[in-house]
Amino acid sequence: MTMVGTMVWLASEIMFFAGLFAIYFTIRAVSTELWDEKTALLNVPFAAVNTTILVISSVWCQIGVFKAEEGRVSRTGGLFNLSGWGMREWFVLTYLFGAVFVAGQVWEYATLITEGVMLNSDPYGSAFYITTGFHGIHVAGGLIAFLLIIGRSFTAKRYTHAQKVGAHVVSYYWHFVDVVWVALFFTIYILR
Repeated sequence: MTMVGTMVWLASEIMFFAGLFAIYFTIRAVSTELWDEKTALLNVPFAAVNTTILVISSVWCQIGVFKAEEGRVSRTGGLFNLSGWGMREWFVLTYLFGAVFVAGQVWEYATLITEGVMLNSDPYGSAFYITTGFHGIHVAGGLIAFLLIIGRSFTAKRYTHAQKVGAHVVSYYWHFVDVVWVALFFTIYILR
């Protein structure tokens, strides 16, 4: 039931982001000269690396889910023996990659602000910060969810079906956040 509820909720999130894409394309259609000027300020190689970091985090997340399905919560063996890692270690790695992605977004925001691109500076700034900012909030929510799953793996006396479902639900959300970012990256950085 939890997984079905999560899928229904994610469907509503798709509608939310569809609205953000509509805002972006509408403002872009009426301010083409502004878009040409402001998109030249974007650091596409940096954004591509940041996108790669987020996509790789999704791979780590899925490996963690596979370990959760096997019932392997934590590692067996040494820290550098990746084949012995459990769900917890893969989720910690996912968390770290997600945190690096958010830090990259903050750095990009700071850079753009120094170049005069702000939320209230013009329609481009509004569209850029609203779309990427809401995505960043969703990533931060996913990071909190990972911390809860990781914390629960330390406090539970035994691994239960509910914990396995929790790992699945967090992975659904994380994959959703990644797919949305890939669409945002393509829209904002590639379709200039």
